Amino acid sequence: MTTHRWPGIGRVGWLAAGLSLPGLGWGQPVAPAPAPALVVDATEAVPDPGPSSFAGGTFRAPEGGTLTVNQRTLLRNGRPWLPVMGEFHYSRVPPQRWEEEILKMKAGGVQIVATYVFWIHHEEIEGQFDWSGCRDLRRFVELCGKLGMGVQLRIGPWAHGEARNGGFPDWLLSNVPGDQLRRNTPAFMTPVRRFYDEIGRQVRGCLWKDGGPVLGVQLENEYAARGPHAGEEYLLALKQLAIEAGLDVPLYCVTGWDNAVVPQDAVLPVYGGYMDAPWDESRGQLPPSEVYAFRFASRIAGDMGMMGDKNREAPAGLPSDRETTPFLTAEMGGGVQVTYHRRPVIEADDVAAMVPVMLGSGVNLYGSYMFHGGENPRGRLTTLQESQATNYPNDVPEKSYDFGAPLGEFGQERTSFRRLKLFNYFLNDFGDRLAPLVVRPPAVRPQGPADSSVPRFSVRTNGADGFVFWNNYRRYYPLPAWAGVQIAIRLPHEELRVPRNPVTIPAGAYFIWPFNLDLGGSKLKYSTAQLFTRLTSSGSDTYVFLAIPGIEPEFAFDAATTEIRGTSGRVVEDNGLRLVEGLVPGLSPAIVLQTKAGREVRIVLVSREQAESAWKIEIDGREHLLITAHQVYSDRSHIRLQSIGNPKFDFVILPEVSRRLRGTAEILAGPAVDGRSSFTASVPERILAVHATRLQDAGAAAPVRLGPSFSWRKDAVATVPEDSAWAHAAKWQLALPSKLPADLAEEFLEVNYVGDVARVLVNGRLLEDDFFKGPSWSVGLDRFKAELSESPLELDILPLRKDAPIFLEKRYWPQFPQAGQVAELRSIALVPEYQLSIDTGPGESTDR
Repeated sequence: MTTHRWPGIGRVGWLAAGLSLPGLGWGQPVAPAPAPALVVDATEAVPDPGPSSFAGGTFRAPEGGTLTVNQRTLLRNGRPWLPVMGEFHYSRVPPQRWEEEILKMKAGGVQIVATYVFWIHHEEIEGQFDWSGCRDLRRFVELCGKLGMGVQLRIGPWAHGEARNGGFPDWLLSNVPGDQLRRNTPAFMTPVRRFYDEIGRQVRGCLWKDGGPVLGVQLENEYAARGPHAGEEYLLALKQLAIEAGLDVPLYCVTGWDNAVVPQDAVLPVYGGYMDAPWDESRGQLPPSEVYAFRFASRIAGDMGMMGDKNREAPAGLPSDRETTPFLTAEMGGGVQVTYHRRPVIEADDVAAMVPVMLGSGVNLYGSYMFHGGENPRGRLTTLQESQATNYPNDVPEKSYDFGAPLGEFGQERTSFRRLKLFNYFLNDFGDRLAPLVVRPPAVRPQGPADSSVPRFSVRTNGADGFVFWNNYRRYYPLPAWAGVQIAIRLPHEELRVPRNPVTIPAGAYFIWPFNLDLGGSKLKYSTAQLFTRLTSSGSDTYVFLAIPGIEPEFAFDAATTEIRGTSGRVVEDNGLRLVEGLVPGLSPAIVLQTKAGREVRIVLVSREQAESAWKIEIDGREHLLITAHQVYSDRSHIRLQSIGNPKFDFVILPEVSRRLRGTAEILAGPAVDGRSSFTASVPERILAVHATRLQDAGAAAPVRLGPSFSWRKDAVATVPEDSAWAHAAKWQLALPSKLPADLAEEFLEVNYVGDVARVLVNGRLLEDDFFKGPSWSVGLDRFKAELSESPLELDILPLRKDAPIFLEKRYWPQFPQAGQVAELRSIALVPEYQLSIDTGPGESTDR
């Protein structure tokens, strides 16, 4: 791998020469570094945050808790709060799955569930509201409250979310002239009032002020119109309608990108960014996305974060919100929804690398869209997906809204879920420390998303302690490894070098380093391992760090506040510092500290793989980490492990548990080792077979049509084939077991195919569909058991033409036969997802 060095500037040259400087971390000359230190000037005093321009006031819950805002942070019960928010659309998930899926999100560190309330899902026929089944908003909100999750309602009235008409019912478009839509006019606002009143009735008694979970409302979406009855007048009128409907909440938000209208005292802007742009007309690889570059100059990046109209420029003279409201996000891409003409495949690092970038840019609410995928419900009059046929710019699948999200359409866990968890757990446990800190950019920084000549990092600090945020990852465009990295952080009362000896930042690495961190009374001057989570008990604290692949873990402690009682590494004394080196990641304590106050502090250093497999649980009122490769979620009485294809479960719990575990299968305990317990269990194996019988070969596919033109696009894009094309699709009948086992969590139909579009039907009724993008297609069958009892499934595949004007990742373009088209079923399987439920209620002690 090629490594890069960079020029020193100003005083940096002194550091490179090994000269002593006043206030240097440990005050002694050091050996010359291979490259000059990277300087961050954080000497400017950090003022206390002032009041926010958002006039939200202080909201008090019945039990006395408060939620408010200052110019820098959200405040919960008077303390800074940096929550994790994840998008989950209740009306796109069957209600029988809600509780399990919300608990999975919670297990991944999500604290607030954001959800659209799609107007067309509830009032498809004018005056006939439907709040039943998957549309039961009240049941969903009450369930979130029961499970300890906050709720952010995104009530539109225009929502987008790849819904038909952006969520507007068809009758609304027929009744209201186009020039009055999304305007403060009686023709539009009268039906909006009726819609908002219905929402208010659904969530009555569920608001924050009532002790309920609903803490915020987003008005409209991507709104940039100005002029008569538009702009701020319209948004303020919407807010008033929401309040009159009973939606009286602490936080009112609007999206802040795409030349947005933001009434400064009435709403909080939220931002976002995506790693790809499936709405873009390009048939090739897009330029480097700004989501991998720190946003020092503006909360809205130059290319709008690959969001909205990238060709529209913000007008001059807009007021800056940087110093008046917290930097909040709602749409950091958890994936992207594929469109017919553009089909990117999102990898885990594409998603997770954005987190340190945005936190290092000052973000104080991290919101992922989507965090959990879904599917469009069945409409009474029409299908409910966005399409070019309805004058929207993209064709998306009729049913699937998987989005490539960390939790897929059927609740399946993707690698991005675990990778995000590394940061979500950190924010859950230490977000109150990060939230008040301000951004201090490096002296030299990249000039744009495409600049690969300068390392990408940032510091947030209060002038005394803080965190360093690194990103050396970029989708499609690898960044080089950086040799000889050492940061000189200039604080008001010291100049700290991190680390003592320069390191190489590997290509593709992204992480967070703490400095001057208080660990229960012991000061950690810095660590080259990432802070992950914390376990507390009456006698000691356990801090869990994760080793960053390719970087030697090193911990530097202030000797005046720290006594090292034990370590698996070696201790080096250096003029007031105690440095621990040579640590090997594992589940045993790597360092045991004794503070001046006599409290024991344990540091566990795990590998990234171990951290990704670590789940916070509670047994007998005590926090533990459960380490397993299986998917995990829990409630107050049970822990559930799920495993796709493997009926055998194994897991480790630390600290050890002193009682027998009971569950849906016999749980065997191994010997306790070094303060942790190990367990194994097996559930009955299920052999599920599926047999595919070819019904019809594919006919010749018609040339792909182009859709209508849009002013903001240079070119028209490919449009989904007409319904008549399916008469010539390749077709198979799928024979499944007559009855699927009741003890499984899910049954996945794994379809490995090559083609253009695939769909699964029963009796001619569409259950699921997919635009081919490369990886195999997974369809969870549990929700379709009623349909499966009616008739065999049918699988249809439309041929993909070699000349199709679409974007497909190069690695997934198929080899085409001489005919110039392909519709091939390579393999199909029915894979069980097993489940082990563990009872965490009162149990027997293992000492008996």
